[in-house]
Amino acid sequence: MTSAWSRRGLLAATGGSALSAGLAGPAAALAPRGHADGAADAFAALRATWRTLTLGEGFSPTAEPFRTKLATLGTQAASFRSAMAPASGALWPDLVYADPEPDTDQDSYGYSQRMNDSFNRLATMAQAHCQPGTGLTGDTGLKDAVIAGLDHLCSDVYGAARPRFGNWWNFQIGSPQALLDIAVLLHEHLTPRQIATYCAAVDAHVPDSAVASYTGTSTGANRVDLCRVLVLRGIVGDSAAKVVVGRDALSPVFPYVTTGDGFYADGSFVQHTNIPYIGGYGAVLNDGLGRLLALLRDSEWRVSDPSAQLFLDTIDKAVAPFIWNGLMMDNVSGRGISRGLTASDPFGLAQDDHTRAHGVMASVVLLGLGASPAENARWRAMVKGWLQRDHYGPALKNPKLSLVNTARLQSLLDDDTVRASPEPRGHRVFHNMDRATHRGRGWAASVSMASARIAHYEFGNGEHARGYHTGSGWLSWWGDDHGLGQYSDAYWPTVDPHRLPGVTVSRKPLPDGVGGNWGNPRPATGWVGGTTDGEYGTAGQHLQGVTSTMHARKSWFFLDDSVVCLGAGITSADGAPVETVVDNRNLGASGTAVLTVDGVRRPGHQGWTATRARTRWAHIDGHAGYVFPGGATLSALREERTGAWKDINAGSSPHPLTRRYLTLWHDHGTDPRDASYAYVLMPGASAPRTAARALDRDWLRILANDDGSQGVHVPSRGFTGVNFWSAGTAGALTASAPVSVQIRQRRDGTAVVSVADPSRTVRGLTLTWRHPVTAVLSKAPSVTSAQTGAVFTATFGDLSGSHGATHTLKLRTARTARL
Repeated sequence: MTSAWSRRGLLAATGGSALSAGLAGPAAALAPRGHADGAADAFAALRATWRTLTLGEGFSPTAEPFRTKLATLGTQAASFRSAMAPASGALWPDLVYADPEPDTDQDSYGYSQRMNDSFNRLATMAQAHCQPGTGLTGDTGLKDAVIAGLDHLCSDVYGAARPRFGNWWNFQIGSPQALLDIAVLLHEHLTPRQIATYCAAVDAHVPDSAVASYTGTSTGANRVDLCRVLVLRGIVGDSAAKVVVGRDALSPVFPYVTTGDGFYADGSFVQHTNIPYIGGYGAVLNDGLGRLLALLRDSEWRVSDPSAQLFLDTIDKAVAPFIWNGLMMDNVSGRGISRGLTASDPFGLAQDDHTRAHGVMASVVLLGLGASPAENARWRAMVKGWLQRDHYGPALKNPKLSLVNTARLQSLLDDDTVRASPEPRGHRVFHNMDRATHRGRGWAASVSMASARIAHYEFGNGEHARGYHTGSGWLSWWGDDHGLGQYSDAYWPTVDPHRLPGVTVSRKPLPDGVGGNWGNPRPATGWVGGTTDGEYGTAGQHLQGVTSTMHARKSWFFLDDSVVCLGAGITSADGAPVETVVDNRNLGASGTAVLTVDGVRRPGHQGWTATRARTRWAHIDGHAGYVFPGGATLSALREERTGAWKDINAGSSPHPLTRRYLTLWHDHGTDPRDASYAYVLMPGASAPRTAARALDRDWLRILANDDGSQGVHVPSRGFTGVNFWSAGTAGALTASAPVSVQIRQRRDGTAVVSVADPSRTVRGLTLTWRHPVTAVLSKAPSVTSAQTGAVFTATFGDLSGSHGATHTLKLRTARTARL
């Protein structure tokens, strides 16, 4: 295939002849300084490694899915080449980056994004030239078009003397990464003058000072991206100094932080100051660090900082808990969950919780190559399990997954020496980002909360306009064989944003993007968090509504087959109804799940609303069972809802989508005072099992459910959990301060007592358990004294500095005693 225009024509049109090859003049003066053969070989080796990391290896271009991916890449590159029409202010007519009114136009972010998109198109074309099986492999015209396009952009908009505008990210991360990737792929075809020009452009926009201090936009994932730019700038221009600057600037990323952006010791990851972001910026950080560690591993510039092991530890502590059967939980992906069908995507490919996980899974495999043998084996087994169990959105069928990542995952799946590991059971509290995850028998759940430390949601760049209630106690859950597509199938543009599962909200109308661009609205409340023994969990949230007078106390008690959900003190003066959403199931475009209420089946899919007083149990066929201890007034609604991704994300498709929903909720009325609720969620339960649980009056004892404390006891599980909102007594437990307490009694006569200070205000605590204890087997350092006997008393020191972490005691109890 030949180009629709000649390279000479392009150079003439752009005034870029000074950058072309073969010109008279002291080109040698612009070349990188000479190196000893060893140094030159070292840079060549690094470029070869980066080529492999970019293009992949070990796959057959004639085998699927690679054959299709390569053909698609070639088609894309050909369309980009044929559409190129270089002019002042643009390389493509649909990507004009020159702002006609820079002093008044508020869309300067958009103009810088179009510049970035222009570099990305050239990167696609460069890959099509270098990859086999694209139909354009080794095509001289395509290669010349890419180089001419780089010359145009570096002369017209991204040159060393060109000013920055719009979004800083496009100038310091997005565009230079694409530019340098191309320069590595086509390095042998570039003149010394061109290399010097490209390097000078990067130096101007990403100077060493960009990583001089760990602050502002140079933290977390952004810092890793900046380091990648500096390291690649070094290997493109044969500059050891640049490689060293980029490598050494990684060091602040490794240690755990106690405030602001980065990884925390509990596995939390925060970006943009107060947004949980493991599935977004955390994924970027994992990918970036994984590639840089692999790039430098066998060179004289390898990363030798011992703190790098702390980062490797985050795979188990931070990443794995939020991936379930091949999907990345949406509650740690920030505004990214609103990115569906993008208007600029010519193939109309959606992003969802599954596709967001695929790149992370490939990064874990890559990172394993530099980890210990035990870590590498464990991670490979873990990722293989995710690959095999994801029947909704399999990674190897994801057309958006890069070819290199597809090859990495395909190789793992084909490796018969690796045995897939199952999803582990357990509970994790991420007290530094107001999240908790739980894995029961064949299901997983996660609760999303907000506090004075963590925002309700993130809105920025026109993205995530209606995510305002995602921090109001949103309880998301999935099963082994159901629910994997719950949030994947056009959920966010079609769901009622006031009716996310588990939330308690005022129906007060909220404007799109409430709180403003990057406002990240946070409540004033501090008691948010919980405690765990690693298997079961207790979580609580003092909820303050988004720009609302509504307050509530919410608690969740996570067991092996269910979650007990309590709410109390629900009070509002908004002049609007207040609701607690028991569940809101996405039935897809044509789903017809049967709803059963107290044994009465309600099939169908047409819109209807029903309210039934004193409901004891409900069941949604193929989804879950719901038990209401003591009975409750339950409202139910079937409806079809239509929306478009553009409704919640300004850059996405306006194409309308319709999905069916089945919603269960408690209506607390308009401006309630001290309203409450109690229900038990049983993911995957059958209708008979749900009915049996409702009839078993001894299964659950609610110890308290008011604005002083909320607690439950489940005798068959030996479980007691209490959230003390203030000092007080609930059942056999008395606490002298506001803490979260959980006790697990085991058949071997031991008990584990777990205590946390979610409010971070407790300077001292006396905890009394009216239960016989014969010995203290172990205790946390924070326990200053413990008294055994017919009544057990433990005294704790200052807990406020532990940031909500769990403090544990293991006790020997009298076997015959009952709580």
